[in-house]
Order: sequence, then C-alpha cells, then structure tokens
Amino acid sequence: MEIWITRHGQTKLNKAHLMQGLTDEPLNETGILQAQEARERIGEIRFDAVYASPLQRAVLTASIIGGVEKEAVITDPRIIEADFGRYERRKYWMLGPAMTLYWAFPEIFPAPAGVESVESLVRRSSDFLKELEKKGCGKVLVACHGGIMRALCGYLADRKNGICWRPKPHNCEIRVFESDSGGHRYLGKK
Repeated sequence: MEIWITRHGQTKLNKAHLMQGLTDEPLNETGILQAQEARERIGEIRFDAVYASPLQRAVLTASIIGGVEKEAVITDPRIIEADFGRYERRKYWMLGPAMTLYWAFPEIFPAPAGVESVESLVRRSSDFLKELEKKGCGKVLVACHGGIMRALCGYLADRKNGICWRPKPHNCEIRVFESDSGGHRYLGKK
C-alpha cells in the first residue's frame, strides 16, 4: 500500500509565525492555493481513502488534494496536531528556552509542562498507522500537521526514536511511503 502524507496549507496563524496546535484555524487564500497546486502536481491520482485530522485546515487540505468532497474525508483524532498548552498562539521567537529547545531538538530536550511529548505523538501516530496498514488500502492520503507528520514519517521510515524531525515539513508538502508486509520504504516527495 502507498501512504501519502501531507501537511495542511497555510493559515493566518502560520503566516503570522504563531504556534498553532489545537486551534481550529481555517486555511487562508494562500493555503487553499497551495492545496490546489499540490493537487495539480499529482495529477489524476485517485486515492482509495482520504484521512485527515479533525481540524478544519487539515480536512479542507485533504479534500482538495484528495479530490473528494469534505464529507468523504475520514477524520481521526490520533493525527491531530500536538497540544502546545500555554504556548499556543505565541510567536515562534517568543517561546522561551524550554519550548524553543524542545521543539528544535525533541530527541534531547523534554517537553515543557503542559505540552504534549514526542512520546505521545509517536504512540498515537503509530497506533493510527498500524490500524491503517491492517486495512490494506491501495493508495491512501493522510492530511495532518507539522508536528504529527514528523511522527508519522518516523514510523514509516522505521526510525528507532519514532520521529523524522528534520527537515521540517512545509505546507502541502507530500511525502510518499510504501508499506508492504510490515516493511516500509520512502518513495519520495510529490
């Protein structure tokens, strides 16, 4: 099976360089255009299933890139963005050392109090993907967020620590993986 993972398109909070975890912010015009351009890049590909985080920015991205109505998108709370706690909607450069170091190097620095840990992201993303792999669909699109995408890609890259933190996924960047009999292979970006 092929698993296509994408980050949602731009929102006004992304544009303003604000942390955006569980805030249900819609795509802005640029974000809609990014999703449409991603759809054009992949051509007439049809997906057997289209999944998204329940946040509206991910659902609309999934609908556009997946070429399906929003009602056809299957939402799953396990692929929602990380909970940033008190750092939600704060400027990237005004997070303070604990959050800045954690978000830059989660392999080394622990999550600050009230912020979801990488271990939690890894646990819920691997749970989602293991269930998805049992379904055995041919080609699946998963629209999610920058933080959880790093854990989803970590699972599919068979990383020991469960994350693929760098490079940071860009809005509407698509990473394609193959899952076959418990093994995984990175097929590239679209």
